[in-house]
Amino acid sequence: MAAATHIGPKAALGRSRSFVVVVGVYLIALGVAVVAGALVGTESPLVTVIVADLAATAVVFVSSRLLNNSSMYDAYWSVIPPVIVLFFVSVAEPGASGLRQVLCVLIVWAWAIRLTANWARGWPGLDHEDWRYVLARENGKPYWVQSFFGFHLFPTLQVFLGCLALYPAVAVGTDAFGPLDVFAVVVAGGAVVLELVADEQLRAFNRTKQPGDLCEVGLWAWCRHPNYLGELTFWWGLWLFGLAADPGWWWTVVGPLGMTAMFAFASIPLLDQRGKDRRTGYDDYMARVPALLPRPPKG
Repeated sequence: MAAATHIGPKAALGRSRSFVVVVGVYLIALGVAVVAGALVGTESPLVTVIVADLAATAVVFVSSRLLNNSSMYDAYWSVIPPVIVLFFVSVAEPGASGLRQVLCVLIVWAWAIRLTANWARGWPGLDHEDWRYVLARENGKPYWVQSFFGFHLFPTLQVFLGCLALYPAVAVGTDAFGPLDVFAVVVAGGAVVLELVADEQLRAFNRTKQPGDLCEVGLWAWCRHPNYLGELTFWWGLWLFGLAADPGWWWTVVGPLGMTAMFAFASIPLLDQRGKDRRTGYDDYMARVPALLPRPPKG
């Protein structure tokens, strides 16, 4: 199957102007979120966050619709968790571990800066739309219904669930900093490093690859999607912080479980199917290199 062609926005913007548009829209979304959160109040911080988050998402969706490009949302995944963790710190109750707060903020911000920077380095601008959205335009179903529920609302809710564990971790959990926190630092911090190394290895490979080449260098020889492995590990690390702060919040495991299900049953199969459609020998590659759980390269 040939690669899908892009149904582009109504007007060409170019890369630089596209960044200006995205930043402008996100600042408007932040302002709307602040107003929405203020109307709700802070008596229930989790309710405040979800209302503000949904209000901001609505602004981004409207901009996607006006520009005819759902890739307006792409960076939202990585820019909202840093805001959420700072809000949770701002409403923290007495007794929350200051060291845990600092480490959670640093790791979330390191993750966000790295992921957003990686997106920005490879983003062509609003003259381009992610191939997943292009495929959705061509499947015969109402596109903007798919875009709202599947490409805007669903990931917003997914990230909110992933951030739930940050609430006990930095705001209400009172257990002392201990060994489980150290393990959380290793897991979540290691995830940021893993994603960084995987993305840099892929970028170096793409600079010299020939048409049809498959990346089997470094981490990519151990599993097909090490960047996704790092992403999942990050969310599990945040849950460990919440568990360390207050085991009663164990149920926030719905966040990393939801992330794992999304990547295992949606993102990875979709990406692998695209690989099989576009590259000869991809089936052999899949048999040789595991999808997510790493193992030493064969041969």
